[in-house]
Amino acid sequence: MALPSPQAAAVGATGERPRYEVADVVHRYGARFLGGHRPTPAQRAVLRAIARCRTAALGGHLEQCEACAHQRVAYNSCRNRHCPKCQGRERAQWAAAEQARLLPVDYFHVVFTLPHALNPLLRVNRRLLYGLLLRTAAATLLAFAERHLGGEPAVTVVLHTWGQTLVEHVHVHCVVSGGGLSPDGRRWCAPGRRGRRPFLFPVRALSRVFRGKYLAGLQRAHHQSRLCFAGQTAPLATPRAWDALHHALRGTDWVVYAKRPFGGPTRVLRYLSRYTHRIAISNHRLTFVGNSIVRFTYTDYAAQQARKELTLPATEFLRRFLLHVLPPHFMRIRHYGLAANRNRHKLARCRTLLGLPPPSPPPPALSASASTATPLTERPAPRCPLCGGRMRRLELLAPQQPHDSS
Repeated sequence: MALPSPQAAAVGATGERPRYEVADVVHRYGARFLGGHRPTPAQRAVLRAIARCRTAALGGHLEQCEACAHQRVAYNSCRNRHCPKCQGRERAQWAAAEQARLLPVDYFHVVFTLPHALNPLLRVNRRLLYGLLLRTAAATLLAFAERHLGGEPAVTVVLHTWGQTLVEHVHVHCVVSGGGLSPDGRRWCAPGRRGRRPFLFPVRALSRVFRGKYLAGLQRAHHQSRLCFAGQTAPLATPRAWDALHHALRGTDWVVYAKRPFGGPTRVLRYLSRYTHRIAISNHRLTFVGNSIVRFTYTDYAAQQARKELTLPATEFLRRFLLHVLPPHFMRIRHYGLAANRNRHKLARCRTLLGLPPPSPPPPALSASASTATPLTERPAPRCPLCGGRMRRLELLAPQQPHDSS
């Protein structure tokens, strides 16, 4: 697989580019990584997209300032969902669409985490086991809502697979409405006293039910021969090893963490628009790339959220980064309960019960042009970096394909 050489990429009008980027690591050390590792086709595609993003390989256009005649080249973005430079526009558009789903009630934040003992099995069964995690977390919340609220809430689930140091830490962030629609659709079921605390539902009970539901689904997939056993997981193909793993997982406390409620739809939307399209690491966290190493900052939550730096060999950095590439077309953001697409009509009923009019159109602040991370080539009316004048497009630039191909 040949990686294109870096070209002068466009700089956003809101500020300068980070000094180092993940693309720099791919350009300098991608070939070395590919020589010693065997990434999946999806992982190779991500490397290729990041290497080409905002370079001559994707084409672009030449633009000129109408005031001072300054010219610059703006290259196109790859729009890959794992690229650190391509999440701004998608995030803004998604947030604008999500506004219609939100109700004027408190929302609660719950995080479900899988034990690290499952990581080897997850690596070779990503689509199956990630999907099971999303469904199980939502099913757990819906079951507790039926019991403790007497109604169906709105639930949005977002999958994250990484920790601060890029190691595997598979978990889902769930946003659940503080209340739900009764089964007969006649009343809004608000939470009682417990609902005004950070814990909408009993956390310890949530953990146990979540563990039971996930392990039941895992066991069912095993009986149906849907699990793949390869590499480190090959020994689990024996009945004795599988039973031992299942027993160990059942005897472990699974982590469920409840954060304080958001307090309303505006804060929920702000959170979701920032969190849903986050990737394993942003370019701004990189502090050095060179001498075959990569250094980046991270937050050590075990040390009072201390800010620290970690140095990794460049190939190890790429290996960890690619651990978090999702299967093609896998939906990492899903809606359940009242937030599900099939239940959109129920949201209108909820608004009526809450005495509110239908939602208004998305405000301009949520349009793609409001995203500070949106690539320059996608921003309307870009401004000149020298005088602030309006930049006008002069001509399109065709993609320049690399000489070698994969």
